[in-house]
Formats: sequence, structure tokens, C-alpha cells
Amino acid sequence: MTFIYRALGAHILLFVALGSAIAEPSTMIGGSLFFQNRGVLAPTGSAQPLFLASTQSPSLVPTNANLGFFAPLPPRPDPVAKPTKVNLPVALPKQTHVMTAAMRASYLRPSGTTSVAQIRHIIGQAESHRDGYDAVQHGAKVRPQKRPTQMTIDEIYAWIDATPGQPHAIGRYQFIPKTLKRVVAQVGVPTSTLFTPNVQDTLSDVLLADAGLVEFQTGRMKRHDFMNNLAKIWAGLPNSSGKSHYHGIAGNKASLTWKAFDAQMQKVQSG
Repeated sequence: MTFIYRALGAHILLFVALGSAIAEPSTMIGGSLFFQNRGVLAPTGSAQPLFLASTQSPSLVPTNANLGFFAPLPPRPDPVAKPTKVNLPVALPKQTHVMTAAMRASYLRPSGTTSVAQIRHIIGQAESHRDGYDAVQHGAKVRPQKRPTQMTIDEIYAWIDATPGQPHAIGRYQFIPKTLKRVVAQVGVPTSTLFTPNVQDTLSDVLLADAGLVEFQTGRMKRHDFMNNLAKIWAGLPNSSGKSHYHGIAGNKASLTWKAFDAQMQKVQSG
């Protein structure tokens, strides 16, 4: 009987020990207790932290505003605006008007008897003997839709801008774009003005003055010097060499001889 009690007591003690072991298993890892009855993976108060606060990397879940993978991202900069599309000028339609013989007839004779009118006529014969005030440089593949005398200066500028890469000399005096803009600004002609014969003559007077018209008229400049100055402005006129000052440049050449030029200028000088 005593044996039975002892055996039962030993079993009871073993059961209690096993129960305690199951209830509070403990394992030491780096000085921390795990799987205690306080909860899974909960270190005891005496356990040391796995990472020091000064060296701890940001956790997956943030503990303050700027740490962790799930922390709010900084504000993004405003997107860069896409460049606006620039509409390139479209070439104008081909010229539709036709110059008649009657229209050209008025350009073949001087429009006045003054010395200035006679000089303008000589220049017109050299530069635009065929179409006069409505002349457009023959190398222009895309010509204005209207006759130059029916266009405003703004419309001429628009034609120039819409047809890059081609010659743009226009009118009786074959104004090139740079020269045209300069004399228009110098005279103060509104760009809404029609490019009429009178306007073209007025603009040409600026160039005549540049060549020394006043000095020539008052005898302070020799005729040949004035003629050479004119040839520097208008490529169709010859200089004293008998050739255009711009001979061979962009196909330029004098359209009358020095002898013929000089003979006409003698008449102008003699009055």
C-alpha cells in the first residue's frame, strides 16, 4: 500500500512539473525570454533591446511622421508644363492676278519731270522694268496672292514670314525685307497702309538720300560718285566697272550698261 502511495505521489509530482513546463516554456536568446505566459514574442522587462535606439533602422510601420516604408511621401513638385505646339506659317496660295500690257505701260515711262522722278524711273527700268510697282522678285516660288499695290505693308510682312527660304524683293524698287522694314519705320508709314505707287516712291526717297541725292543736286557730289552709290543699293544698276556691285551674288547682274546709265544721269544733271 505504501508503495502504491509513493508511486502515485511520484506521478502527481511528474504531472505537476510537466504542466508547469508546458505552461511557462522559456528559451534564452541573447538574454531575452520568449514564449512566456505574458504573450508571444514579448520580451521581459529585464531583457535588452535587439537594436540600440541610436542605430535602429526605420521600421516597416512608422513610429513618427518621417520614418518607415509607410510614412507619407514628401509633396511632389508641380509637373513640368508640356511645350506648346508652335504653328508654323503655311505657304500662301499661288498668285492669281495677271499683269496686263496696259498695266505695264504706265511703268515704262517716267511718272514726272523732276530730277527725282527721272532717277526713280532709271532705277525702275533696272529693277522692275516688266511689272513696275507690282513687281515681285522672279526667284520667289510662292508669290503673293494679290498684286503688291493692293496689299497692305502688314500683308507683305505676312507673306515674307509665311514663305521663308525664297527671295522677297518686292515693288518697283525691289525692297528686300530688312530694307523695307527700316524705311517704313524711318518714314513712319503705318503698316496698315496699302503699298501704293506713292508709298513706294516715298520709301525709295529714303534710299536716294542715303546715296547722296541732296549732295548730288547741290553739286557737292560728282555724278559718277552718286551713280556708284546708287549701284550699291540697287543691284540692277552698274557701277563704273560696268557690272553690278553685287555681280554673281544670288544671280545678280546689271540690267543696263554703264554708258546708258551715265547718259541718262547726264540728262538728269543738266535739268
